[in-house]
Amino acid sequence: MAHLEEILGSELIGQDGSVVPVSSLTDVDLIGIYFSAHWCPPCRGFTPVLGDFYKKLRAAGKKFEVVFVSSDRDQASCKEYYDSMPWLLLPYAERGLKESLAEKYSIRGIPTLVLVDPKDGSTISSEGRNIVTADSDGEEFPWKK
Repeated sequence: MAHLEEILGSELIGQDGSVVPVSSLTDVDLIGIYFSAHWCPPCRGFTPVLGDFYKKLRAAGKKFEVVFVSSDRDQASCKEYYDSMPWLLLPYAERGLKESLAEKYSIRGIPTLVLVDPKDGSTISSEGRNIVTADSDGEEFPWKK
């Protein structure tokens, strides 16, 4: 069983630019790993939907966290896109980690939202985008069968 740090690395970036230790995510019930990029029109369409959904769940006291994994072509594009998001960011410089995440979760296209268990990073669903759309109020959260 892998520890979350083995999958996401040791540090993420918060919306305010702060460093957030991955070890601090152990108190959440579910993590969404969001593969997306600013140059992708379907991504730009889904990101605001996911943002509203995330804020709604958090406001309702649900322990849900999202980590943005950028497929942008450069750090400036990543930062510009990330500025519109309310969650955490895998540091753009961690390109090797991005590639290993894409391989681990069999990412074939973007946008893709993979829902994972915060204890070991195991996949709960690779259909997070469909789940968010179908359960727009989060009533079935955390979507574990």
